[in-house]
Amino acid sequence: MNAKMNFEKRHRLIRQVVETIILTLLMFLVMNLAVQNFNVDGYSMEPGLHDQERLMVDKVSYLFHKPARGDIIVFVAPPQPSEDYVKRIIAVPGDVVSVRNGIPTVDGVTLKEPYVNPSSMGASPTDKPVNNLVVPPGEYFVMGDNRIDSYDSRSWGFVPARNIIGRALLIYWPLGANNDGFLPNVSSVFAKVHQGTTNHP
Repeated sequence: MNAKMNFEKRHRLIRQVVETIILTLLMFLVMNLAVQNFNVDGYSMEPGLHDQERLMVDKVSYLFHKPARGDIIVFVAPPQPSEDYVKRIIAVPGDVVSVRNGIPTVDGVTLKEPYVNPSSMGASPTDKPVNNLVVPPGEYFVMGDNRIDSYDSRSWGFVPARNIIGRALLIYWPLGANNDGFLPNVSSVFAKVHQGTTNHP
């Protein structure tokens, strides 16, 4: 009787260990599919993102809705496909965008951007003229918040939707930084922009 009870206990213990391992592996796989870590490299998104900060990138939400104006995204860089960049979406497919001295106008609305430090507003050294540029289907116009020191759509063009890895969700390292936690929603900046393109391709 005791031998049978010991066998059952061992069997139950082994089953619990196996179930725990399987559950842990499943959670690991789901987390890897749903989120990705990203290390900020450089100063193009100051003051909101600092050099060497660690971000958590949401890779799932864009399966259910399209990227929106104001989202900070991580993407495979069109000019350097071996690298990933982080920038803010300024214009979506169908929008008409112009940029003058670092200040974007989208569908005739000049944006007032609280996330841009006035001392960082201006053209970057590699900028090309952006005048009444129509964003093509399936592409996005992005800019860094540090306008005078950002290599972005002003220089190399649009980001194809297929290049987007995900939306920057939160800053989790270093702890106690002046901007740690979830990234703020800035959709109000774009509230007056023509909204007919919200169902953009």
